[in-house]
Amino acid sequence: MPDLRRWRRLACACLFVVCLAVLHVAAAGEQPSWPQWHGPNRDNISTETGLLKKWPEGGPRLLWQTKGLGFGYSTVVIADGRIVTTGNMGEDCVITAMNMSGKVLWRAKNGKAWQNPYPGTRGTPIIEGDRIYHEGAFGDVICLDAKTGKEVWTVNILERFESKNIRWALAESLLVNGDRVICTPSGPEASVVALDKKTGKTVWTAPSAGDLAGYASPILAEYEGLRIIVALTSHHMIGVNADTGDLLWKVRYTSLFDENVLTPIFRDGHIYVSCLKTGTVKWKVNVKGKTASVKQVWHSEELDNHHGDVILLDGYLYGASTALNRQKWICLDAETGGIVYAVAGVGKGAVTCADGKLYIMSEKGRVGLMPASPMDRAVISSFQVPGKGKGKYWAHPVVCGGRLYIRHGGLLYVYDIRGK
Repeated sequence: MPDLRRWRRLACACLFVVCLAVLHVAAAGEQPSWPQWHGPNRDNISTETGLLKKWPEGGPRLLWQTKGLGFGYSTVVIADGRIVTTGNMGEDCVITAMNMSGKVLWRAKNGKAWQNPYPGTRGTPIIEGDRIYHEGAFGDVICLDAKTGKEVWTVNILERFESKNIRWALAESLLVNGDRVICTPSGPEASVVALDKKTGKTVWTAPSAGDLAGYASPILAEYEGLRIIVALTSHHMIGVNADTGDLLWKVRYTSLFDENVLTPIFRDGHIYVSCLKTGTVKWKVNVKGKTASVKQVWHSEELDNHHGDVILLDGYLYGASTALNRQKWICLDAETGGIVYAVAGVGKGAVTCADGKLYIMSEKGRVGLMPASPMDRAVISSFQVPGKGKGKYWAHPVVCGGRLYIRHGGLLYVYDIRGK
């Protein structure tokens, strides 16, 4: 009997340890995650639910705010209990990692600060496993240890691929594709390139599109057995074989002042791009083995997005437009390109989407909540972000872990938007 009791006690103890381990793993898996530009799926749509359906007078509760991030237009990324963003500090571009309460964990430099027209950082970092990657305004691509901020490798893609900077500086947010980091130096030697994410060495280069870089960030599209990098250069929308670097297509697509900014959208074999004055175009992707081409389906001048990006949800496109200088929030039918509505919203700006709602923010810091629906176009709630920062509100809002993150200049505001 004593032996049996000992065995029972030992079994219970082991079961207790196993349960603790399972709970620990579950808790770790539930950590908020928005690890890259426009979220886990790079579509700017959060999968969170249970958020506030409307906000109190004056806006949702401000949980905390922090300053001293350096001036920039980069937004935040979140993973493994860290919030990461970038900003200009003196002569340097600086990456800052914080805990979930805004306490600085470490800082690391990545090349020079952009001090020319519209000074500030552009590209948003990406957290990928135990590494962080970022591209600076002058083409410095860096890999850092996520825990310590220690440099693993760095390379200047403009120098390596013999290209030159663009009018308002490189602004793309890097894409990690398997063991490769994808970036777009674009120039006479290459358009899109793949770097080994462990060493920074060149894996492949896609042929030049004959122009310089745009300001957009690339995406990965998988369709009919082919993996395709879709990117915008200054005058083209291009497709590149993600495994080999072969240029699949390039189609002419230009914007006023060469401002191709929007992150391309891919859905069900179609690509959508919108830009200033040119408007929105939809292409159909046709794949034949290892080759592919695109054919234009429709073109709309009603939605010409500047740099606030566009949401594609349930067959409709939503975004701010500058068309005819009216600066409206537009909804287009993604099937036909027909306009569904044009409303004032909160004024021209940026957007993200969560729990069936559009979180829209104007360039003047007015934040609004709208239904992501073609049938309902009214602003449900709105509030004004405290005007303590400098410059326009160009950093895109982020919804993650029941919080709304608003970056302005060197400041970060964090609001509680969990449903009651």
